[in-house]
Amino acid sequence: LKLQQFLRSVPRVTGLAFAKPPLESDRRTKGSALPAMTAMVDLKSLPNLPGFSFPELKDHYPRPQTWNRVNGTRIEQKEGLSHDRPKFVKVPKAQDTWRTGGLPDSQSRANFKNAGAGIEHDQLPAWDAFDRHVLRFHGYFKEAVVETNLENHRVRKVIIYYYLEDDTCQIIEPKQDNSGIPQGQLIRRHRFPAPNGDYLKVEDLQVGSILQIYGRSIMLTDCDPFTREYYQQVGMEQGPPEKTESDPWLETREVMKATHALQPRTYEKIYREVMLGGGHINADMQQFLEKDKKVLRFYCIMDDVSTPQFERRPFIIMFFLADDQLEIREQYPLNCGRDNFPIFFRKAKMPIGEFKVEGPQAQPRKKHEYVHGNDFRVNMNVTLLSANFFIYDADEFTRRYFIEELGEELEPRVDVQLPERAVPRAKTPPYTGYGSWDDSMGSVTHLIPKPPKKDFIKLFRHEGKVLRFKAKFANPKPEDMDRIFVVSYYLQDDTLSIHEPPQRNLGIVTGRFLEKGIHMNQLTGQLFQPNDLLPGSQIKVYNNEFLILDMDEYSKKVFQNPDALMKQFDLEAVVQKLRESMRQQYPLVRDIFRRFDSDHDGVLTIAEFQQALEKFGFQLPPEDVVKVMRHFDTRKDGQVSYNEFCDALLDSDYTTAMMPSKAPLKNFHDQGYAERAVMKSAERAETLQVRKATKELGDVLYKKQNFVIRILKEMKHITHEDFVSCEQIQSALEQVGHPFHIEDVQRAILYIMPNADLAAVDFRQLFQAIVTSFHDLSASR
Repeated sequence: LKLQQFLRSVPRVTGLAFAKPPLESDRRTKGSALPAMTAMVDLKSLPNLPGFSFPELKDHYPRPQTWNRVNGTRIEQKEGLSHDRPKFVKVPKAQDTWRTGGLPDSQSRANFKNAGAGIEHDQLPAWDAFDRHVLRFHGYFKEAVVETNLENHRVRKVIIYYYLEDDTCQIIEPKQDNSGIPQGQLIRRHRFPAPNGDYLKVEDLQVGSILQIYGRSIMLTDCDPFTREYYQQVGMEQGPPEKTESDPWLETREVMKATHALQPRTYEKIYREVMLGGGHINADMQQFLEKDKKVLRFYCIMDDVSTPQFERRPFIIMFFLADDQLEIREQYPLNCGRDNFPIFFRKAKMPIGEFKVEGPQAQPRKKHEYVHGNDFRVNMNVTLLSANFFIYDADEFTRRYFIEELGEELEPRVDVQLPERAVPRAKTPPYTGYGSWDDSMGSVTHLIPKPPKKDFIKLFRHEGKVLRFKAKFANPKPEDMDRIFVVSYYLQDDTLSIHEPPQRNLGIVTGRFLEKGIHMNQLTGQLFQPNDLLPGSQIKVYNNEFLILDMDEYSKKVFQNPDALMKQFDLEAVVQKLRESMRQQYPLVRDIFRRFDSDHDGVLTIAEFQQALEKFGFQLPPEDVVKVMRHFDTRKDGQVSYNEFCDALLDSDYTTAMMPSKAPLKNFHDQGYAERAVMKSAERAETLQVRKATKELGDVLYKKQNFVIRILKEMKHITHEDFVSCEQIQSALEQVGHPFHIEDVQRAILYIMPNADLAAVDFRQLFQAIVTSFHDLSASR
C-alpha cells in the first residue's frame, strides 16, 4: 500500500532512474550519460523492503569502546563525560639542522624540505610541550582564632602551583618551626573546580584577585618571574605585587625583633663606660673568642707526708685563659699503687687561700678573689685547696705567653727528682765455664731460659776480623820455657782460641791448645775483651796464665781504627759478581731496581748503592763504593737512574762483534764525582723532606672538613693583615691542634709558592694553592 501511495505521488515521466552506484562498465566508458528524461530519487525515502536497498561502500569500520568499568562501577566512556579531548598546543617549528656541507641535496631531501616549507608551527600534546612548566603564585588566607585572647585571626601564607601540562593545581603551605599547625600540602594536586561549574583555567588566576576553592578565599599577592613572562607572552600581563597582611601575633614578633639600643655602641662609648666604673657587657665573650683553647700548664709536685712512707706526687696545674678556670691533674707513676683517678680538682674557679664551704646567703666572691694563672711562677710554692704545691717547670706555650703578654721570662726548670732508692738484688753467681756466658745468664735472669739472641749487626760489620797475639806462659815450668802460643780473638762474636805452632825438637805435641769459644778471664772475672790482650798484659784461662808478647800488623791497624775495612777487593770481580747476584734476585730488572731503591724516587744514591753492596757481602770502603757506582753511572751526575742500571746489568740485544764484553772498571779515585754523589744524596734527602712536609700539610687542609675555615679564623685572631710570617702560620696550625716544625712549614711554602717571601706570605693564597694542588703531588710508589 505504501508503494502504491508513493508511485501515485510521483509525476509520470518517460524514464525513471534510481540513484545507485555506477556499474563497472559505466566506469570504463567515458562520456556516457543518463537519458535526458531521467530523474534522481533519494533512496532514503524508500521503505526498507527487500530489493529496494543498496549496500553502502565504506573505507573505515571503527568499533569504539563505549562501556568500561572504573573502581567497580560500569560507566559509559564518552568525550566530555568521562574524559576530555587531549589538549594540543602550537609550538614554533624547530629549525632544520641538516648539514650537507659542499655536496648538493639528494632528491628525497629536496622533496622533504619543500613539503614542510610552508609549515611554521607544529602541533604537540600539552604533556610534551609543557612538561615541567609550572606557574607559581603566592597568596594568603585568613583563619579565625577563638581559643586565645592574644589574637582573633591568623594569616596563613600559601603557594599555588598550576601545572600547564594537565591543568592541575596544588596548594602548599610553607612549614614554620614550632608553629603547632599541620603545614605542608594543604590541597593535593588535581583539577580545581571553577565557580562557573567548569575547571580552573590559566586565565582565572590573576595577581590581586581572590581564588575561591573549597570554602576558602585565597588572596593572590604575587607570582614568580617565570609566571609573569608566560602571561606576558599570551597577552595577559599580571598586576603588581600586593602587600601581605599581618596578624597580631606576627606584629608582636616583629616589634620584639626590632628592639635596639637608642645609641649605637662605639669604642668611645665603651671607653667612657669604663672610665665611669662600668664595663663591656661582652667582656667575657671577647675573652673567650680571643683565648679559646689556650691553656697555661705548670708542672708541680706535692710532698705527701700523710702516708707511712714519704712520697713525692707529681701534678699538672692547667689554667684555662678562656674562662679563668683551673684544673689540677695528678700524674701517676708506674706501679704507684694508687687508683687511676687523675682529676685532683675538677675544672672550676678556685678561690684564693684555704677552701671554705659557703652557704647560699654568703656574698659572691669578686673576680680578684679567685686564683689566676698570671700569679704562678716557676720555683714557687703555692697553696691550693689547703695543699702545698711546688712549681718546678712550665710548658713551652706558657713560657712564650709570659714573655709576649706579661713581658716576663720564667725561670728554668728545677730538678725535683728524688734519688732512686737502692733496691737489694741477688748477687749474680759466678760463671762456671760450662756453655756460653749468655746461656748461663739466661738461667739466672729467666725462670725458663730462652736461647740467646745474636748481634747480627756486629756479625755483619766485623765478619772476618781476627786479632792475633803472640803469648807464652807467665810462670812456666823448665820444660815449657820455649813454648810459644798464638791467641786469636774474633771480633764478630767475641770468641777466643789458642793455638800452639809446631817447633822442631820440642818434644811436645803442638796444635790446638784451647778450642774456639766464649771464655772468661779469671784475672778480671769478666769475658775476654780486646783490651785484655794488649802486649804486656797477662790473662788467665782454665788456670793457665799467659803473658802477651806482641801482636801482628793487622791487629795494630784495627786498634787504631776499629771500623776500618782491611780486606782488599778486586773491584772488577766485585762488579761481575754484583751483576750476577742482582740477576738472580728477580726475573725482571724493574723489580731488582725497586728492591734497592728504598725511597722509591727513581734513582739510586750513594747510600742506597752501598746498602746494595753490603747485602751481597761486599764490605767496601767509601772510596771503592764511589768507584763501583761511577762504573754504573754513565752520565756521571752522582746518581744511577733506571736506564743506566739496565744498561750496566743487562747485555746488549744485538752485537756487532764476537763475544762482546762490558767496559772495564776504571780503578782510580775521582774526587769531583765523589762530591757530586754526596751532593745528590743530600738533594734527594731534602726532596723527600719537602714532599713529606707538603703532603702532611695538604692532608690537614684538604682531607679535614671545614678545616680551612678554622685556620682562617685563627689567622684573624693572630693578625688583621693579609701577609704573615712563617712563624705565625706555624703558631696558627699549632693552635688548631696540628703542630708543625718551622722548617717543614718553610719547605711547604717554598714548594707551593717558589717566589714567596718567607717574612710576608699571603696565607689565603697559600691555603687555596695547597688545597687546589693536593692531587698534583703524587705519592711515592
